[in-house]
Amino acid sequence: MESEQPNFFSGPYVDRRAEEREHPDWARQAREDPSTLYLLGSGTRHLVYTQPQPRIAFLEGTLATAFAAADENRLVLLGWFRERRCILVEIADETPLRVPRDTSFEELRPLSPLLAGEEAGLLAYARALSIWRSRQRYCGACGAPTIPRRAGHCMRCSNEGCAQEFFPRLDPAIIVLVTDGESALLGRQATWPAGRYSSIAGFVEPGESLEDAVAREVMEEAGVPVVAARYDSSQPWPFPASIMIGFRARARPGSPARGSGELEDARWFSRQEIRAGAALLPPAHSISRRLIGAWMDGQ
Repeated sequence: MESEQPNFFSGPYVDRRAEEREHPDWARQAREDPSTLYLLGSGTRHLVYTQPQPRIAFLEGTLATAFAAADENRLVLLGWFRERRCILVEIADETPLRVPRDTSFEELRPLSPLLAGEEAGLLAYARALSIWRSRQRYCGACGAPTIPRRAGHCMRCSNEGCAQEFFPRLDPAIIVLVTDGESALLGRQATWPAGRYSSIAGFVEPGESLEDAVAREVMEEAGVPVVAARYDSSQPWPFPASIMIGFRARARPGSPARGSGELEDARWFSRQEIRAGAALLPPAHSISRRLIGAWMDGQ
């Protein structure tokens, strides 16, 4: 059964309108539209109001005039947010700024639980694009500088003899809650807070199906053979550029677990143990917590 509610960072929070990226004068149209919203980014940080409740510090109207005139190569058309055109403006580090009071450039990860879901989703989208653009400044085929095209969603090699086009890429990773009916398999990394355990996760390798990746990762990290696996849901995870593909899997009762590789420990937990606090669970907005929560509820 697929999850009915989208995971955090997911959902129809923005109308991407990809066809609008093909217009050669998209930036002029944005500048001439008085309702355009501008989202400011500096590296992987974005401008937000910090008080009283964190929220995106959109610039609009006369306040946005200076940023609307920015170098077109620093503008990215995100789509329509709350029925208004939304532009990401990538600010150079040396740019002098005058921004509204009570605003600052902040990272998404610590803010995400405090933001409205649709604003967190928009920032996740913007962050992923900024990271990709910063890593694709040069052509991977000939080494020449790249130039943004298609409203910032394509990087094209400036060498006309090469002219390769590069589009945003994601790193697919599986994340799986393995159960044997009465217990759930959880593991922990040494760098996590004391007592924290989570479901098993890992990147998909070339030539591997998602189901194959589930079986391999669970065996590599916990030594448990998976009997069956089924897809549950997915979650964008822009830290830095992953898409988490959630599964539920079944193992034979009595399968021993052991920590290895990236995990310092892996063990089976009953529902009663988790309710009693034997494991500190991952953050509430993570897909791992959702998988665990569904199992705890008997789904």
